Amino acid sequence: MPIPEQIKPISRFSMREEVYNTLLMWIMEGELRPGEKLLDKELAEKMGVSRTPVREALRRLEDKNLVESSANRWTKIAGISVEEPVMIYPIIWTLEELAIAEATPKMTEADFMRMEAANDQLAQALAQGDPISASRADAQFHDIYIESTGNPFLIGILQDLKIRYRRVEVTYFEGSSLATDSVVEHSQILESLRSGDIVRTQSMVRHNWQRSLNRLKSVHSGLAADS
Repeated sequence: MPIPEQIKPISRFSMREEVYNTLLMWIMEGELRPGEKLLDKELAEKMGVSRTPVREALRRLEDKNLVESSANRWTKIAGISVEEPVMIYPIIWTLEELAIAEATPKMTEADFMRMEAANDQLAQALAQGDPISASRADAQFHDIYIESTGNPFLIGILQDLKIRYRRVEVTYFEGSSLATDSVVEHSQILESLRSGDIVRTQSMVRHNWQRSLNRLKSVHSGLAADS
């Protein structure tokens, strides 16, 4: 089982959450691939923790259908379907339109500056050909207005959906849903948010996700033709 070599030390105070979040990040960003076996002893040794928080984290990940196990015989990363974006993206853009309606009256200039910084990071990652960093920066851009809603139910649903879409992107498409067009689209979304035009911003967010989905479909068609 390949485990990243560089792991930041995990503090005892927040051990359970850090172990869970570390494993979640490895799954979401493709460090741990679908079908890979997981050994709690090996993970615990690598992280410098006991096996208890690792086992707890694996159970939580299994509850999210990100990990599979079979009667104490094996534990492995759950499989994913290349078709998932077609089902997931329309749900995401519909919920993000709701997020825009709730967030727009609450957002501040500090929020807009954070969005600008995330978009700059996206542009830099795309220029460097770094799909993992690009996916992370893209998620950060959208997360700022989602979190600004202050709606824990909406935030939680979108977080779970985005774990799945980022897994698919990294595993199958190597970040192909993101392109330089995404940076321009984000700038337009930000400009519209600043103006307070909810309907226009909602339309732009939907368009941004639709363009991303179309790029994935194009890549998928190419992969299918080559196989």
